[in-house]
Amino acid sequence: MRTIKTKTLLLVLRFLAGLVIVRVTVAVVLNYRNYFPPNFESEFLQGREDYFWGNYQYAFYPHLVAGPVSLILGLILVSDQFRRRFPSWHRVLGRIQALVVLFGLAPSGLWMAFRAQAGPVAGLGLALLAVVTGLCVVLGWRAAVQQRFTAHRQWMRRCFVSLCSAVVIRMIGGFTTVTGINPRWLDVFAPWASWLIPLAALELSGFVVRIVRRHSTPPSPTAARGPALE
Repeated sequence: MRTIKTKTLLLVLRFLAGLVIVRVTVAVVLNYRNYFPPNFESEFLQGREDYFWGNYQYAFYPHLVAGPVSLILGLILVSDQFRRRFPSWHRVLGRIQALVVLFGLAPSGLWMAFRAQAGPVAGLGLALLAVVTGLCVVLGWRAAVQQRFTAHRQWMRRCFVSLCSAVVIRMIGGFTTVTGINPRWLDVFAPWASWLIPLAALELSGFVVRIVRRHSTPPSPTAARGPALE
């Protein structure tokens, strides 16, 4: 009974997390009206007009498109049910996801990090996020090619959690708007917290699951009978 309740709770939490991700993704897409053409009075583009028309725009627009695409693809690809029912589609979408992240999202995010409005410390956090996200894809792809599918799923979960930093950072922004609490250090801390905390939570949950499985696995009949007599 306890196992059933735990599984139900996990399903509910996953469903709610999926809803949040979809809602944020839709909000980003709806906000495209401020970017095509660029509205420098909008929140994100304020203060960027001086350098936007340089190289920044060539990173901004690919990042703007690749972000929602990678989030939706990631939401589909981390589903075990989808992978089992549609393995061929999982492989096709996985290849598309890898290309979008490696050649769109990660390099554009790395370039934009150098123009972080919260300063160089926040920019460093965003730059490392781009590098880590791309690295997770490379290692996940390599594991899949080598048919190490457990490692592949672990790396791609890390990639998805890194992608969800866009959702987390908007949730932090929403919290500051609702509460009115917005210390100056939060703008510097948020880019780091948006991916380090979720990644740490993922690793901790994986560790706990392994411990629980290790202790809940019944001993083999041979082990239960003890060593064989000579």
